[in-house]
Formats: sequence, C-alpha cells, structure tokens
Amino acid sequence: MRNRYLDLLRAVATLRVVVYHSTGWAALTVIFPAMSVMFALAGSMMAASLDRYGPWAVERRLHRLLPAVWVLVGVAVPSMLISGLVWNWTILLWAFPIQDPPATGFWMEGLAAMWYLRDFLWFVLLSPLALPVFRRFPLPTILFPYAGLAVITFAGIAPPAVVRDLALYGGAWLLGFAHNDGMLTRRRWWLIGALAVAGAAWSLTHPGPRGLDLNDIPLGNALWSAAFILIFLSISPVMRARRVLTVLNARALTIYLWHVPLIVAVVKFAEAVGLPVAGWTGISWRLAVVAVLLAIVVLAVGWVEDVSAGRRPSLVPGGRPVVAVSPVAPELVSSAR
Repeated sequence: MRNRYLDLLRAVATLRVVVYHSTGWAALTVIFPAMSVMFALAGSMMAASLDRYGPWAVERRLHRLLPAVWVLVGVAVPSMLISGLVWNWTILLWAFPIQDPPATGFWMEGLAAMWYLRDFLWFVLLSPLALPVFRRFPLPTILFPYAGLAVITFAGIAPPAVVRDLALYGGAWLLGFAHNDGMLTRRRWWLIGALAVAGAAWSLTHPGPRGLDLNDIPLGNALWSAAFILIFLSISPVMRARRVLTVLNARALTIYLWHVPLIVAVVKFAEAVGLPVAGWTGISWRLAVVAVLLAIVVLAVGWVEDVSAGRRPSLVPGGRPVVAVSPVAPELVSSAR
C-alpha cells in the first residue's frame, strides 16, 4: 500500500522548491530543506525497489525517470541548436545527464535545476553497490558522505560538482535506506539536537553570499537536513488518500523539470515590458502566472509520467484515463522528487 505520509512530504517538497525558485526566500531552505528530503525519500524508495526487483530496480527507476526528461530535452536542445549551440558529442549527455550537458542562451538558466537529475542518476546507479555495504556496516556507511563533506569544507577543496553533491546529499540518500529498513522509528533526541545545533552554528558563522540560504552552505545544509530527516521520517501517521496528493506525486517530476524554464520566461517577459518583478506585488503576480502555466504544461505532457510508470495515461491523475494501455505492474511509489 502507498504511504500517504511520504506522499505528503514529497508534495510539500515539490511545492517548496517551486516557491523558493519563484521568490528566492532563503528562509524556506531552513524551514523545509526540500532537496535533502527528496533525496531521502528517493533513497527509501530505491532500497524498497532493490529488495523487490534486485538489480533490475535500476532499469525500472531509469525507465520512470528519463522519458519525462526527454520531453523537456526535445524542446530545449533543438532550440539551442537553432540559436547557435555547437553540435558535438557532449550534447548526447542530455539523453542521460550523468554530467552537466552544454547549454546556451535562455536554457542556461532554464535548465539550471537539472543538477538534481544528474545527482539522482548517480545515486540510482550506485545504490545496488551501496545498499549491501550499508546493511553490513550501517553507521560507518551513513557517516562516510558527511565525513567527506567535512574534508571538502575544511580543506577548501573544490571537487567536481558530482563529487561535491554526492557528499552533500549522500547522507540523506542513505538515511532513506535506513528509513526503508525501519531503523529510524526510534527518535534519538540528543542526536537530532546535536545535528541541528551543529548545522545552525556552522551556518550562522559561515553565511553564504545570500546570507543564511542553506544552498550556499553545504556543511550546514547537510547537518541541518539530517536532523530534519531524522524527525520527519521517524513517524508514519495514517493519512487518507487525497486527490491533490495523487496529482502532485504523479506529476512531481514534470513540475520539477518545467518550473524553472517557466519562471525564467516569466521574469524575462516582465523585465521586457516593465512589469514589477521584486516585492510582494511582483512576487504575487509571478507566482500566480507560473502556477497557471505550470498547470497547462502538466496537462499537456504530464501523462508521459503515467506511461513510463505503466499507468493508464490521464490528464489529471485519479480521473478518467485518456487512452488505455497494456498495464505494467507499477512500483509501490513514485520515483519523482
């Protein structure tokens, strides 16, 4: 059965990401560290998939992730080529972005959030190796990415982006493993408090260019997020099914992929015609317009997530299907962030 509480966390994380990118409010990264939560949820789901399907879980997860990515890439790459992007083999990385593919013009900003997909792919590919190690040595395995991040931070090392992010979010992914194995049910408040205090202390004494935006403070982000995850994944309240949760979870990947291009387009339009962008007025109308445009895009291409998950495609999940397809046994939970 679906865990509606995890659906709620995923839905809140998705909406928080959209609001943060629309407003830039740094406080949101502290109130709800959405990216770490999304990696933790994905780690829990990946562990469950590996238990059920073995190594084939990797193929299933990629099958659910990549088609929605290709829809966006099918729009972005041709437009970049038309506007002057030089064709070479690196463009093929857009089909399987384990490394940052080339971008130009509008899409340099519009595809800025694709780093999540890059990191997600690496975590999925590494999980069949990481899960057995975690189960044999759980505590050392969880501590490893945090130790690596501490070394990077204190030594002032500038590793490749993938390595940095694996250290930053690897702890959250592994805590997802722990959640799947039932290891987070007991709350150790001394540990949660220590992580929260350490994360807050580091962030307050090492603010980034945008102040206390945790996205600019990796070590503070990882520690604060770990405390958050240990609290919210230690509970599992019984919740009733809600249509809004069904929609947000079934379309989470589409929402994530398309919200940044829409935000960038709306801002550029506003600047071109002289509409307010900053302040409550600018933020309010931009959020409203982005929400409408995002709903249109979700209606137009969101059904791709249904097809890749083996569900009957629907304009609005939970409603009447658009067409019938041969059912494929879906996984218990969505692969989206």
